[in-house]
Amino acid sequence: MMDPPADSSSIDSPLANSGSIQCPRPMSDYPRVVMAHGGGGRMTQELLEHVFLRALDNPALNEREDAALLKPMHGRWAFSTDAYVVQPLFFPGGCIGDLAIHGTVNDLAMRGAKPLAISAAFILEEGLDIETLKSIVDAMATAAKRVGVSVVAGDTKVVEKGHGDGCYIATSGIGEVREGIDLSIRHAKPGDAIVINGNLGDHGMAILSHRAGMQFASPIVSDTAPLYELVAAMLGTCPEVRCLRDPTRGGAAAALYEIASAAKVGIELDEAAIPVHAAVHSACELFGLDPLAVANEGKVIAIVPDGSVDRVLHAMKSHQLGQYATRIGRVVADASHRVVMRTRLGTVRMIPIPVGEQLPRIC
Repeated sequence: MMDPPADSSSIDSPLANSGSIQCPRPMSDYPRVVMAHGGGGRMTQELLEHVFLRALDNPALNEREDAALLKPMHGRWAFSTDAYVVQPLFFPGGCIGDLAIHGTVNDLAMRGAKPLAISAAFILEEGLDIETLKSIVDAMATAAKRVGVSVVAGDTKVVEKGHGDGCYIATSGIGEVREGIDLSIRHAKPGDAIVINGNLGDHGMAILSHRAGMQFASPIVSDTAPLYELVAAMLGTCPEVRCLRDPTRGGAAAALYEIASAAKVGIELDEAAIPVHAAVHSACELFGLDPLAVANEGKVIAIVPDGSVDRVLHAMKSHQLGQYATRIGRVVADASHRVVMRTRLGTVRMIPIPVGEQLPRIC
């Protein structure tokens, strides 16, 4: 990061000399975002060229048209939109840039869709360091390349200093669902198994502990990751998977209540089977949080016919993001659509549905 200039007017003004009308200085002379970067003129074009097109280069984006033209799709379309306001912008395990790609890809993957294209809108706060912005966009480009998706359209706006928080990103994504795949939270049935691909609560507690400046013997790192390849492996083995859900805000508890309500069933979890990293468990106890209600950004909950669960778990464990996959419960008949947990003591307790956002600004 660069130190603030002694005379901020020499940086913040798009004119080299405020007493006369002159051409804007070259992009390299602006270490921070200024209002003129959002004006649509030369400085906007320089920002696009030196920051966004440099990293996100692809034919559709490089056309610089008002809308990207995409190739025809042969299956059904899946479409999703999301926004990212995480604070801090960089956190253990990731940043707002790769998080925006992963979150969009994962929403598409939950319907079994192969991601094809993403749009991204950046809302930048005046004064944001240009090198910080480049790092965010580079992380986005790396994440998109990893999953094989292109950022084909975008927009950039700049708001006055004090009216934003560095950088917000809004995305939309489109994907293709092949024939034979029909995932819906309404498809869960009594007797189905509930599986997950790994530990709960990593992302939310990585953000919270980083904000609080707390360190644990074992570092807590966000699980942010793209899930499509894991989902494809699951569906390739067992296309009859009922539904998938990524437990982001509100955690697994909120996701399971959404499934129970939509399918008009109940959910019964096994406390001994719930995977939680020891450091995350300690952090949750310290902050008075339930790991089931803490957000994740690289986890998928799957509802699977009981007879297919072994095949699905085998497919998940063969993938890096599913090596710790496990069965955590079952779907039951329940007219009240409750989510309950069978404890290690053999008792049953109700899992409360999250009412509000316990951990704001985590995605």
